[in-house]
Formats: sequence, C-alpha cells, structure tokens
Amino acid sequence: MRKLAHRSPAGVLAQMLAFALGVVCVAGCSSSTHPTRLATGTVSLALSPSLQPEAVLRAMTVVADWQLADTSGYDSLDWLVAPFWAGVVTFAPLSPSPRTYLEAARENGRRNAWQPGPTPFSADDHAITQSYFMLYLLDRDPRLIAASLARFDEMLREPFNESLAFDHDTAEREWVWCDALFMAPPALALATKATGDRRYADLMTRLWWKTTDFLYDRQEHLFYRDSRFFEERELNDAKVFWSRGNGWVLAGLARVIQYLPEDYPERPRFVALFREMARKIATLQGPQGYWAAGLLDPDSWPAPETSGTALFTYALAWGVNAGLLERGAFEPVVQRGWAALIGAVQPDGMLGYAQSPSDRPGKTGPSHGEIYATGAFLLAGTEVYRWGGRHE
Repeated sequence: MRKLAHRSPAGVLAQMLAFALGVVCVAGCSSSTHPTRLATGTVSLALSPSLQPEAVLRAMTVVADWQLADTSGYDSLDWLVAPFWAGVVTFAPLSPSPRTYLEAARENGRRNAWQPGPTPFSADDHAITQSYFMLYLLDRDPRLIAASLARFDEMLREPFNESLAFDHDTAEREWVWCDALFMAPPALALATKATGDRRYADLMTRLWWKTTDFLYDRQEHLFYRDSRFFEERELNDAKVFWSRGNGWVLAGLARVIQYLPEDYPERPRFVALFREMARKIATLQGPQGYWAAGLLDPDSWPAPETSGTALFTYALAWGVNAGLLERGAFEPVVQRGWAALIGAVQPDGMLGYAQSPSDRPGKTGPSHGEIYATGAFLLAGTEVYRWGGRHE
C-alpha cells in the first residue's frame, strides 16, 4: 500500500521559518544561484545547483538520508520503492559511507526474502528485482537472485500473445502501459548480465518492441501511457503525453542499454530509440528546468514536477556520459534539470513537487514527496556527479 507523503512538525516549522527569513530558493532556482536550506535539528542543508562533485554528492546524501529515515510505511516489494533501492545501490559507491547505503538495500532484500512481487508476470512486481541483481553483481551471492531467475524462467515458457489494449486484468500479464518499460526490462537485462544467459534479454527485447509498436507515437516521438489515451486531448487540443510515463521509458532505455551485452544484436535498435526520444524530450524542457506533467500542454500544468524531471535528467546525463548524446547539445539541458531538482528539495531534505502515483498528468506541490522520485533523483545525481568538475 502506498505511503502518503508526510512532513514532521519540525520540518514544517523549519520550512515556515525559512520562508519567513527569505533564505529558501523555491522551485525554479537558476543554475547561478546557491540556495541555502534551513534544516531540522542541528544539520545545515546548504544545497547548491553547482555541478562540482562535492555539491552534487552533498545533495544526494541529504535527499537519500531523508528518505532512508522515512521508508517504513511502504510495501518493501512494491514498484514504488524499486527505483529508490536501485538509486541507493547506484549512489552508494560515491558516498563516503558506501556500506551504510548498501546494507540498507541488502536489508530490504532480506526483508523480502529476495522474492519478486507476488503477481507472476506483472512488470510492477519485477521492478524490485533490479536492486537484487545490482547487489548480486557486487556480492556474487546466488541466493540474492535465485527467486527472480525462477520467476523469469516461468516467463520464458509463456507465449505473451494477448492484445495490449488496456485492461487491468491484462496488465497483470502483459506490458500494456508504458511505465512497464522501466519496471521489468532492466531487470531482465540484468538477469542476462548476471548469468550470461541471453534468453532473458531476448524475452525482454520481444516484449519491449511489442509494447513500443503499440504505444509509441512515431510522429511525436513520445509514448502514450496506454491505449485509453490514444484519443484523449489536453486543454490546448494536444495529445496527452504524460511526463513521468515518458520518463519511465527514457530511463528504462538507459538502464536496458547499459546492462545489455555490447555485442547484443538488438542493442543498436534500443540506442536509436533512445536518441530519437532524447532529442524530442530536450525540446520540451520548460524555462525553469522542469518538464511539465503534460508534456505538450505546459500552460495547463504550470507547477514544477520532479518525478518526470528526475527521470529525464538521469537518462540524458547517462546518455552524455555513455557517448550516445551530443555533449554540447544536452549538457545544458541536464544542468537546468539538475538545478530545478535542487530547487525542489525542501528544508528537511525531502524532494518535493513529485506527482503522486497516477496514470496521467496531475498536480503537484512543495509537500508532495514520493519515494520513487527520490530514487530517480539519486540516479540523476550519480550521472551528474560523474561529469566531475570540468563544467565550472
């Protein structure tokens, strides 16, 4: 069950005091400013949108630590937490205390007995296994991935030949919605990386392109969330393309590509789609560095939105680092995105302005925090950190 975002009384008081003193840079800080955060307790949150490694690491640490203190109300198997634990494992090696973060991720796995979620073929219930495979690549303990591989072996025997027209029942068996492309495909690519068995990547590839052929608009270079939105329109009569939904896809592509074998025959096809989508996404960034909840109707969705923004920032930064995207064209986009995310971190360390779980564009606010947005923030920060100090 999803945990409702909440703020401690001390955190709320600190935010009120910060605004009263005029020291909090609210969402939309430019990359040239250095906002100062008032913190709860005795720790000062001095976060900056600078791309210097120390500033990026400081921001990731503050946000990660806030979330680690606030995980108990979530289902530890759920898709909601899966991006967070993937982000924690990715961030840990950069931290001065890597064991702290890795052990927290291991503890979540032990809590789950290293099981995937309960629905056998649901992409959402495969998402948590990404962190298991990532930890396996560090620990090389086969117990961490045994249940996940057993689940994927079941999938190898299934035909997956149903229509992708949206239906909640079908969604438990097929990838009928674009979010699924972040949840399951990286886990299957990781299964191949962990075992060398390319059947998992082959299955992922077949199901990825089945969903893409159905949901990808080849004129707009964006994904519909699911088939219910084919005829839906925004207030400005534009097609409805949900920011976080497309963020899931672009980030999913980044994660699939990085885990596939370099000589995998279908890898260039994934790279081509990644580049095509990335070029489109870069054109849709708003002046404050955020992407609107509804990508083609920003006037109807003027509030900052951090879950989609974090996913896009992560994917584009990774693409630059991997040499798949032109540095000159995309680095400014990533820099604006990172500065926007820093501007959304609240006085207590929570990343605000994250749209709640949904299937379409929705409203946000400074007190809207979600654990999956924190995970995307950590993934984004890790890639920005790797740029080093050469930007300034």
